[in-house]
Amino acid sequence: MENYTLKINGESHQVTAEEDMPLLWALRDLLGMKGTKFGCGQALCGACTVLVGGEAMRSCSLPVSAVGDQEVVTIEGLSAKGDHPLQSAWIEHVVPQCGYCQSGQIMNAAALLQRNPNPSDQEIESVMAGNLCRCGTYNRIKEAIKTASSKL
Repeated sequence: MENYTLKINGESHQVTAEEDMPLLWALRDLLGMKGTKFGCGQALCGACTVLVGGEAMRSCSLPVSAVGDQEVVTIEGLSAKGDHPLQSAWIEHVVPQCGYCQSGQIMNAAALLQRNPNPSDQEIESVMAGNLCRCGTYNRIKEAIKTASSKL
């Protein structure tokens, strides 16, 4: 077991974990941050997406030891009040159905909009293709990203 200092949502957190423990489990089990979801455990579905150093990463396959001093942003840290333009657009476009994939979807969209504040439909579809939604709300997700883009 090793001690790690993780910078998460603007705060430092101390965790003691095996070096190969996925960041997902450090977030959920050690720190009680339940917004990041476990989906497939193989970095295929995107439900566990968080921002690490500003990049969308699958936390189920990223060892806690690989985070280093990079800032981690989870869905809880996107906005203290839950009013980030993406979160507001998600509500406006009634995106969530079951809601399970939504935190990963939003975090992947946040990384996209940080890199490109005005993405085309094709860019949105390409970047978001790795996040799966069982409920099939892909068109609403795309519209919500476009709405959030106009508000950033």
